[in-house]
Parts: sequence; structure tokens; C-alpha cells
Amino acid sequence: MVLTAEIKTVGIVGGGQMGSGIAQLALVSGMDVWLFDLDSNALTKATNSINSSIQRFIDKGQLSQEIGSGAVRRLSCTSRLEDLQSVDVIIEAIVESEDAKKKLFSDLDRIVKGSAILASNTSSISITRLASVTGRPNQVIGMHFMNPPPIMKLVEIVRCADTSEETFMTVKTLAERFGKKVICSQDYPGFIVNRILMPMINEAFFTLYTGVATKEDIDSGMKLGTNHPMGPLELADFIGLDVCLSIMKVLHAGLGDNKYWPCPLLVQYVDAGRLGRKRGIGVYTYEKVVEPKLSSRI
Repeated sequence: MVLTAEIKTVGIVGGGQMGSGIAQLALVSGMDVWLFDLDSNALTKATNSINSSIQRFIDKGQLSQEIGSGAVRRLSCTSRLEDLQSVDVIIEAIVESEDAKKKLFSDLDRIVKGSAILASNTSSISITRLASVTGRPNQVIGMHFMNPPPIMKLVEIVRCADTSEETFMTVKTLAERFGKKVICSQDYPGFIVNRILMPMINEAFFTLYTGVATKEDIDSGMKLGTNHPMGPLELADFIGLDVCLSIMKVLHAGLGDNKYWPCPLLVQYVDAGRLGRKRGIGVYTYEKVVEPKLSSRI
């Protein structure tokens, strides 16, 4: 088992916003990073995003020029999964699909060294089921970052049925090395954050669907009445309506309670391709896709 002090190289699978953000955290923490994505354009975009983000931290005086420059030099990008064979820890941040994640974990299990830990950034999928396709279930764990990872302070760690204490402590210490506050969840649908957040977002859709109020008043009510930085519908657009729907389906199937039934309006929007900010239209329409300065894509 690799210990936290021995973690020198981290593999990140997925060059999207979450993957690039997690890669940045590892880089500025002094680790070498292999960032994998099949799409070379995604890797180029991720590299530019990481460089720009690090420079912003330097400009704000939150990161030294020396650390920032060193971090950029430690990033390697690849579209060959085999290049991850010698990393100490893998953090997976691909599409929220159980089948896709299982296929990836099965492939990684054959490729990476025996001591490597396999961590998933999944926001709702069972870690136990992901671990079941590997020959190292004791070294599989959930490491759920909030979005954007360089800004949001929380990491939700999820132990599967077989996660060892050594794996848990290594990943917990790693998250703390990234400067994060750790909360721990058992491996139940939605874990902690999404078990609470997604039903609230779903209820906001029901409130809109049944004509209780306008989308603007629903969001204003939660921002001004409960001090949320974003309203639930605005937040859903930022997260991605397809992601929200996927998590609600996991909650509904896994917990078997009709209170987790996805709102028909949410389903309709996803069917129509109205996925939120990433598509320029969701609950709201966006002339320009701009991420909020402080938000929480789960």
C-alpha cells in the first residue's frame, strides 16, 4: 500500500473542468501529474485552463511564482491509458455513468501498479460496485471534489464495503495536503452532499413545474431568504441538468422512495438538450457561458 508521504505522482482520468481542477490541486501540492483524456483538444483546453488558473492565483498573491512555475512544469498529458502505469494514485473524473466508470476501473486495474489506489470523483454512484470489477477492492475509494476544485474547500470521502483503513487514511491525508476539509460518508446513494442538495433542486423544479412561482422568484427566495450564494435553479444550470437528473435517478433507484422521483420538467429539459450553462440554455438562457466566481457543481 502506498502511503501519503510516498505519493509523488497522481494520475487524473478526464480532462474536463473537474479533472483539470483536481490536477491543478495536485500540481501546486508538489506532485507530478499525468492527465489523461482520449480527446487531445480536451487536453489542450485543460492545460490552458490550469496555466491560466495558476497565474490568477499568482497575480492575487495566493501562490508564489516559484510554486506556480514548478507546478506547470510537472504536468504531463496523454491519450494513452498505459502511461498511467507507474502513478501512485488515480483520481477518475469522467462522465457520471456507472458502465463507463466500471470499464475504466477494470482497465486501470490491469494497467497500474499493484500498490496504486483507485479513487473516483463520482457524485452518486456506488463505490462498492466500482470496486467489484477490480482485483483490489480494498484500494478503491470515493474522493468527491466540489466544483471548481481549486476554490471549493470540501472533499467528500466515501468508503466502499472493502476499503481498507490504510487506503482511507492515505486518501484523507492526501485531500488535506490539497488544503481541503474532509467529510466522510458511507457508500449509500448520493452520499452526504447530493443526498441533501439534489432533492432540494428537484423540489425547486417541481415548484416551477406546478406554477407556484417564477424561476426568478424561486431563486431569489433561496438566495435572500436562506443566504444561499446561488438559487437552486441557477445552481442546477451550473451543475448541468443532465448531471442533476442522473443523480436523482440514482437516488430514486437506490433508495426506492418516491420523494426522489425526478421532476417531469427536469426530464423534459434534458430531453430537449437544455443542459444548462455548458449548452447556453437550461432553466435560463445564457448569451455567454460564464462560470460564477463562487459556486458548487457537485
